[in-house]
Amino acid sequence: MEDRELFFALLNTPSITPQDGGLLAFIEDYLPGFTAQRLDIGDVRNLFLYKKFGNGPHFCFAGHVDVVPPGDDWDSDPFEPVEKDGFVYARGAQDMKSGVCAILQACKSITGFNGTISVLLTSDEEGEAENGTVKVLEFLKSENFLPDFALVAEPTCVKNFGDTIKIGRRGSINGKIEIRGVQGHVAYPQNAKNPIHQVSFILPKIAEHKFDDGDDVFEPSMLTITDIRSGEGVTNVTPKTLTLMFNIRNSPLTKIENVERYLKSNFGLLYMVNHPGKDKLDFDLELKESAKPFLTDKSSILIAYLSRVIEDVTGFVPELSASGGTSDARFFAEFGVSTVEFGVLNDTIHATNERCYLSHLYDLTKVYKELLAKF
Repeated sequence: MEDRELFFALLNTPSITPQDGGLLAFIEDYLPGFTAQRLDIGDVRNLFLYKKFGNGPHFCFAGHVDVVPPGDDWDSDPFEPVEKDGFVYARGAQDMKSGVCAILQACKSITGFNGTISVLLTSDEEGEAENGTVKVLEFLKSENFLPDFALVAEPTCVKNFGDTIKIGRRGSINGKIEIRGVQGHVAYPQNAKNPIHQVSFILPKIAEHKFDDGDDVFEPSMLTITDIRSGEGVTNVTPKTLTLMFNIRNSPLTKIENVERYLKSNFGLLYMVNHPGKDKLDFDLELKESAKPFLTDKSSILIAYLSRVIEDVTGFVPELSASGGTSDARFFAEFGVSTVEFGVLNDTIHATNERCYLSHLYDLTKVYKELLAKF
């Protein structure tokens, strides 16, 4: 298949998380010269393909075939790609069936490579990401077959194709704080403990608090409050409890222990300072690290080779970035694999009328092919 035909075939297939829509079986057939290993877990579908060309490094392309639900108000059927004004409109056009298409075309055209080429694809990236890439990597570690280098085909570019390589990602720390007060009549506040009033003294110390100042790659690790709930929905009763939820996208400079220490200090000590002689604040703190931050060594030959190829193909010297949310690249990093991410523009990912320049798909395929030639 030509690039466009393959791209349309991928987009024509509904594959909403955690379903693959039969795409992994199609992909297995599309690369018949590769050895295939299926590692399906529950509803999640995983495929690992590999082919040994020589005794050199093991290079892995990685990505996902699952997409988020399309939502409403599309101008066309989200699973019937439409080509218009140089764009292809469909769910997954940017995130990330363009990347998958480029991977397959690059692997299809390999005639020689001094090492092993592999492809790791999952249907569990947009969901919980618990039974996808990480499980395949656990299997590969048990087989002593982890790759030396990995390129995850996530959409990374911001304004122009070729302007950004992701060499790291921030982590994600989710938190919940529950403050327990005493419910009462609004006319007799002295008989109650209002958790809304209690937290009001603390909010200025935690909202948008920066745990670090970031660096040349990472933005500062900042606390963002996402939800506050309390009250009985009436005006004459003070509430008994308040629940506050938040998220911190953290760099390697901030660890979950730093967050716990800071919050416990402020919720405990700050309240006592502002309310001398009163009972200390009754609260619980829950923290969960859903993703760990990572940064690939800037001296990695993978970054050097990829940067050079991107400049040759696009004319842009790519910025090395660690912005954005989480991705499956974090799992490769946890297993010690030198990992980068590079793909098309990400300006319409998860949005209505998601679209991708067809020319960017062609250029992405060219980048991947020329990158392999560097090794």
